[in-house]
Amino acid sequence: MATSVMPDLSEESITAWALAARGGDRDALEHVVRALQRDVRRYVIYLGVDPQTADDLTQETFLRALGSLHRFEGRSSARTWLLAIARRAVVDSLRRASARPRAADTDDWQSAVERAQPRGLPGYEEAVALAELLALLPAERREAFVLTQLLGLPYAEAALISNCPVGTVRSRVNRARSTLVRQLHEAELAGIAPVAA
Repeated sequence: MATSVMPDLSEESITAWALAARGGDRDALEHVVRALQRDVRRYVIYLGVDPQTADDLTQETFLRALGSLHRFEGRSSARTWLLAIARRAVVDSLRRASARPRAADTDDWQSAVERAQPRGLPGYEEAVALAELLALLPAERREAFVLTQLLGLPYAEAALISNCPVGTVRSRVNRARSTLVRQLHEAELAGIAPVAA
């Protein structure tokens, strides 16, 4: 019975794969996509994009990365590089969306999706509550919190992605934590689950 060997998913290995992919190694490119696809999608969603659009923007991120792979030199990690591309893809998408009129309100499909979600899974309620609380944070704080606390990036890499100083990222994360703790405490006192406005 053959066992598959789990590839090394360290930042250094992923970045080395990206550099090898730049040289035309298709297997290395596949490793990069598999290693980072989940993080890119999570980041895009936490930037405030709905799940269906997140899938499209995740794919767009990798297509953009593929088109500019020849310029990747490994000065930052491949993860940081891809998340920066994802951020630009989201910004571009939001700009395009704001330039055209909305065809219909989204309440119907959102409620249908919410009703179709599996319930009773371990951690489901906590994940929903966290998503609702994160949605209430200002965008800059939410982005800093997601990058550092949920995706586990160092503050310096989050600063590169967010195009701001490291101290600003630290401040945003600290303020996000304080707001989240306060909101949880208020919800517990009221005896209700937090609900996004």
